[in-house]
Amino acid sequence: MDTDTALSLRMHSLLLGDVVRDSVLGITEWFGAMQAQDLNSVLWSLGARLPGRTREEIVAETERRDVIRTWPMRGTVHLIPSADAHWMLELTGVRMLAGAAKRREMLGLSESDADKAADILGAALTGGGRLTRSACVAAINEGGVAVSGQLGYHLLWYASQRGVTAIAPNEGAEQTFVLLDEWADTRNSPSHEEALGILAHRYFRGHGPTTAKDFAGWTSLPMKDVRAGIAAAGLEKVDVDGVEMWADPAVLDAGPVRGWWALPGFDEYMLGYKDRSMMATPEMLTSIVPGGNGVFQSTLVRDGRVMAVWKRTLGKKAVSVLVSPLVEFTAADWASAEEALQPFGTFVGLPITVKKLA
Repeated sequence: MDTDTALSLRMHSLLLGDVVRDSVLGITEWFGAMQAQDLNSVLWSLGARLPGRTREEIVAETERRDVIRTWPMRGTVHLIPSADAHWMLELTGVRMLAGAAKRREMLGLSESDADKAADILGAALTGGGRLTRSACVAAINEGGVAVSGQLGYHLLWYASQRGVTAIAPNEGAEQTFVLLDEWADTRNSPSHEEALGILAHRYFRGHGPTTAKDFAGWTSLPMKDVRAGIAAAGLEKVDVDGVEMWADPAVLDAGPVRGWWALPGFDEYMLGYKDRSMMATPEMLTSIVPGGNGVFQSTLVRDGRVMAVWKRTLGKKAVSVLVSPLVEFTAADWASAEEALQPFGTFVGLPITVKKLA
């Protein structure tokens, strides 16, 4: 197939076509994991796929305890089904723990103190406890592990990486942490081989057609495990302009997906791939990720390709959106872009005012 066809199928896989999932859990299970280091981004990632829902409604859904945020892959926060948290941490998160010794050495932290801090947090949260980030750091200090500088973040990461804690919905502007075993009262326990197959199936179902290298980049799994996961996932191999890719066979039957979407910066549309050349040129990527600093700008996408980046400013009475085109816009493009941004206004409960940066 050609690149245009593959991009159309990708938009279907990314739940930006006519595949409907009517809940936060349904969307999260579809992808397997959603990039979530930026809370506002992941909430809009969900909102863009749950048209008509407000931010408050989606936040309320995350309180049902069937999804959780933690660090399952690449040392980066993702939103995942709570029932899958333990096996995902064991399958992919363990690779991050293996490299933690060097970081502890840089921080002057012993492994015994890191384990002690995790145990302190576990005890503080047992029985339905829920503590803000600052309260967690205070509990660790009071428990006898001195926290200063970057130690706080590392210890919170370490406790979650070990499967002791996880990130719950915010209290105001601050993260909260809970005991993972209490939040995830249902726990799936696939074998290693089954887990590889599940993760591969969900990844390619939610991102395909794409390559084995993209799956490896998304999970940080070694290629041996990547190949085993693909073999177990019931995928179909496709040729996209000479490049070997994989997809869920059901996706290959989808019709064309056309249209405009306003997406957040940290969305699976961009973050789900190591190779982003199908969606944006190298020149565009310098605007999407200014300075290559890992901070992705929100994008306006037409027919699978990036057309512009956008920034929003929330006011009391309206949302002001500044659109910066990365290609030449026609009058029809501007009209389509403004229409594509309207669902974000519904999401935040405010009218949208679009400003054009020519």
